[in-house]
Amino acid sequence: MKKLNVSKGQLNEDEKLDISSLQDMVGKAFFFRTVTYHLTGRIKKIIGNMFLLEDAAWIADSGRFQQAIKDGKLNEVEPVGDAILNISTVTDIFPWKHPLPKEQK
Repeated sequence: MKKLNVSKGQLNEDEKLDISSLQDMVGKAFFFRTVTYHLTGRIKKIIGNMFLLEDAAWIADSGRFQQAIKDGKLNEVEPVGDAILNISTVTDIFPWKHPLPKEQK
């Protein structure tokens, strides 16, 4: 697997992610866009083709995407606790450098 260095100007030096495998993502928080919905959560474990997420939330409305990723501002959130996400449905993943949303709004 190719090494992914996520920096491209959106992260400070101390926020860069060095990901060489899916296992390197365990313990980190992300914003996931899938083919049908969005989630935030921390990857607790990888089970086959699934991410086990903790502190997960369904993001019904992310609002302006740049503000969501850069500032952590989300318009509509439904915290769900643990969730299992099929990796095959994920279209892209963004590092989440903000507190994971735990309040419904």
